Amino acid sequence: MHKVKGILKSYGWLLVIPILYFSGAFSQLATITQTAVLQAGFVNASPTVNTDQAIFDYNFTIKDLAGNKIDFSKYKGKTVFLNMWATWCPPCRSEMPSIQKLYEAVDKEKVVFVMLSLDKDEQIEKVKRYVAQKDFTFPVFMPSGYLSDQLNVPSIPTTFVISPDGHIAYKEIGMRNYNTDKFKKFLTDIAQ
Repeated sequence: MHKVKGILKSYGWLLVIPILYFSGAFSQLATITQTAVLQAGFVNASPTVNTDQAIFDYNFTIKDLAGNKIDFSKYKGKTVFLNMWATWCPPCRSEMPSIQKLYEAVDKEKVVFVMLSLDKDEQIEKVKRYVAQKDFTFPVFMPSGYLSDQLNVPSIPTTFVISPDGHIAYKEIGMRNYNTDKFKKFLTDIAQ
């Protein structure tokens, strides 16, 4: 018994990790920490044009949070800011306020936002609640079946900027701060 107390005294702090994880506090703590990193400017988006300029495959459908299906080819000829995220992803949640500010700042006639939640279909109410609680006004969608191979990304968040001529002008895997003057200019220049 004395030995167990000694082990708990020495390593008891390790119990904090599973408690944080199973209580859901770990996810919130990660989001807060990552948000601080974004706000400090350590991970601002680097808007350099994608050099391979691959043609984007518009051949898939998405659905809005009301369940209405949308053929993604509807966005051909427009500049598209496409962000893949999920409610369970702390880095995704951390970057979303910067995307909201970017959305508010750009001309929505020239730049279309598609916030594509990769939550499972049965989680649609959770997605709706999350978006409402955070007062996000950008358009949120979910996949409607198959997504193009280009959207089979290794991790989220992943962001694409698709130019009006259908090329992938920008692709970023990982959390970034998109609400910068440099990134706004990048979007505006592509949308011309």
